[in-house]
Amino acid sequence: MENILELQQVCKTFPKSNFALEDVSFSLPYGAILGVVGENGAGKTTTIGCILNTIAKDRGTVKLFGKEMSDADTGMREKIGVVYDGDNFPAYWNAKQLCEIMEGLYSQWDHSLFWKYVEKFQLPVKQNIKHYSRGMTMKLAIAAALSHHPQLLILDEATSGLDPVMRDEMLDVFLEFVQEENHSILLSSHITSDLEKVADYITFIHNGRLIMTVSKNDLVYNYAVMRCKESQFLALDPKDIIAYRKRDFQIDVLVSNGKEAQKKYNGVVIDHVCIDEIMLLLVKGERV
Repeated sequence: MENILELQQVCKTFPKSNFALEDVSFSLPYGAILGVVGENGAGKTTTIGCILNTIAKDRGTVKLFGKEMSDADTGMREKIGVVYDGDNFPAYWNAKQLCEIMEGLYSQWDHSLFWKYVEKFQLPVKQNIKHYSRGMTMKLAIAAALSHHPQLLILDEATSGLDPVMRDEMLDVFLEFVQEENHSILLSSHITSDLEKVADYITFIHNGRLIMTVSKNDLVYNYAVMRCKESQFLALDPKDIIAYRKRDFQIDVLVSNGKEAQKKYNGVVIDHVCIDEIMLLLVKGERV
């Protein structure tokens, strides 16, 4: 399947903070949603910066729509909608001013679509953004990102600050967006329940390193955690262990195929778990 986004061995070092993004590689197919998961400071926002060329990578390649993007590629940038975790627009603007300015920036800006989203999200039109709640500012940013008809949405914690009802409505908007086969979404989020609802693939990043990229269905239906006593753990084939973590009197072991592990190891308790617990094992667990 052709990819809308490809990263190959992307690296970025920040000497003053001792943080480094190291050899990050993953791809996002057309028509799919990729969730990027990691703790605060893991490198999610840095990765997005390298994709958008707002952070100069040290090495590696990033391809969007099949080619690398330069600073002069305004046409390619028009095909990307971006929502950052934080202030996306000046606080003294209101929705009406934002619409007028965006109309001058994007050749495909859709005035009527923007106002449709403003009404749908129940946003005040004349009130300055500085008086918006955090959730309202995120909804306005999402409305603006969608209203110039992008093919790729890049969302950095775009559902944070929204209540559960509004988050669910927003996820429906994202799912509707990728119904177009040439549309895709990169969604960075610490709310893993959102990713469980909408993502097709999950990428785990920790300390600047990509741990793995796996399909969401594989995580939900195949990945599992074995609850082992120490004697049972010592009898495991190391090849079956992705990560493990000792907890009081048991050892939790992450495996990629719970059914096969159940057949292979009699008497071991095996649970299918949520993305949160998988992430904890990958981040805080140990490798063989």
